[in-house]
Amino acid sequence: MASSRGSGRGKVRNLVLVLGDQLDAASTAFEDFDPQQDRVLMIEASGEAQHVWSHKARIALFLSAMRHFAAELRAHGLHVDYVPLAGNPHASLLDSLDAKIVALAPQKLVLVEPGEWRLERGIEAVAARRDVPLAIRDDLHFLVSRHEFAEWTKGRKVLLLETFYRFARQRTGHLMEAGKPAGGAWNYDRENRGAFGKSGPGRVPPPPRFKPDKITRDALDEVARRFPDHPGSLEHFGWPVTRTQALEALGAFVKDRLPSFGRYQDAMWRGEPFLYHSLLSAALNLKLLSPREVIEAAIAALRAKRAPLAAVEGFVRQILGWREFVRGVYWRNMPAMREANHFRHRRALPKWYWTGATAMHCMRETIGQTLDHGYAHHIQRLMITGMFGLIAELDPKQVADWYLAVYVDAVEWVELPNVAGMALYADGGRFTTKPYAASGAYVNRMSNYCAGCRYDPKQRTGASACPMTVLYWNFLERNRAELAAQPRTALMVRNLARLSETERAAIRRHARTLLANLDSL
Repeated sequence: MASSRGSGRGKVRNLVLVLGDQLDAASTAFEDFDPQQDRVLMIEASGEAQHVWSHKARIALFLSAMRHFAAELRAHGLHVDYVPLAGNPHASLLDSLDAKIVALAPQKLVLVEPGEWRLERGIEAVAARRDVPLAIRDDLHFLVSRHEFAEWTKGRKVLLLETFYRFARQRTGHLMEAGKPAGGAWNYDRENRGAFGKSGPGRVPPPPRFKPDKITRDALDEVARRFPDHPGSLEHFGWPVTRTQALEALGAFVKDRLPSFGRYQDAMWRGEPFLYHSLLSAALNLKLLSPREVIEAAIAALRAKRAPLAAVEGFVRQILGWREFVRGVYWRNMPAMREANHFRHRRALPKWYWTGATAMHCMRETIGQTLDHGYAHHIQRLMITGMFGLIAELDPKQVADWYLAVYVDAVEWVELPNVAGMALYADGGRFTTKPYAASGAYVNRMSNYCAGCRYDPKQRTGASACPMTVLYWNFLERNRAELAAQPRTALMVRNLARLSETERAAIRRHARTLLANLDSL
């Protein structure tokens, strides 16, 4: 394709591309912005909603937040060239970008690091094809840059969260006292594994939900009209779509739910989709909030004795530890991570992942709330939908695409490592120390999902046997040599060896039947 340089550059000095997950007014993309010479470009492209079969609420969140951010930039005097869905002749974001470069002939294309390998490579290709200089700037939203993470990995054969977390704590000074961890311990996991008793969680302070304004209502209406066959509901939409709303959500979490977050962060309860979780991941991943201010707000609550150390440390570990860690792992391992399939699992995603229409209460509850809200908390994602994907031998690509599609906070840099690396062990343990597999007994211990379910978590065979339990034991059987060699899974295999060969054969037969009929569970 011919270069645009031959026709001469236009009056635009820097064309600053702002992607849908880069809604940060303090972004390095704006650090030398000149309103007289530069222009912001924001693009709505239907292909980004259809790259995976995105939840309606996920599409609406991106559209509403982008439109609010564009209005904010304009209010501050920036020239924003905004391409709406209704006026975009191109389904592809990259094709739209290409057309704008041709039309505006900028002297330079500027953006901060995208959150997806696919887009970064695609933008580089467009700029090269049009012979326009490209400046991809560090995303200072994150506390550890991609370069710093790469430096940290040098000489390390194994990448572990705990090692990185300690590095990040020491580097930032968060929860450190005179060079040592606050309270004398680096983490308080043992205090943060509580389950609710039979009476349940009681009254949990509800998170704020934000009534849609005109911009959001228009986005909701457009999504309902343009993407009617996409999964999920718009009925419950109340996510923060502006920085002001995101700050309100942060304040409410720290005040009302952080004190109990740590103890119950792994617990689940029917009809309680949110419990004590922050619901800040969407605002963080859109860059409406910075991790620094979120961490500092939690630590301020600790200092004011409004939240215990175990709760604050558990929350900080999710932000400063895991969130930063998986971003570094993503960029270090792409594009191979996308193709990883350690166990060579090939089974298709059951149809009920898109409907919740299954007799398994745990899956029905988790998928049902996901379709209603575009949200499930980390244990529901890891130990319900993710773990089932592992032990049911589902194709990692199909599972990863589902996660990217159905959660409002999903951006690939955080979604793919969590799914392919942690939930499915598809990368063979490049940054995790074991496959996360458990029987229905775990679900029964951490929730009330099993009550009234047609499947019994204690049964390994027979018509009432829980599929989670049957497939767990079958997974151990199929991979016993590898699991026996790992310190953190060897005990599981020893427990398998305690079963008689007759029962193990019955489990294998039952598992084959289940795996051949996943859509019917």
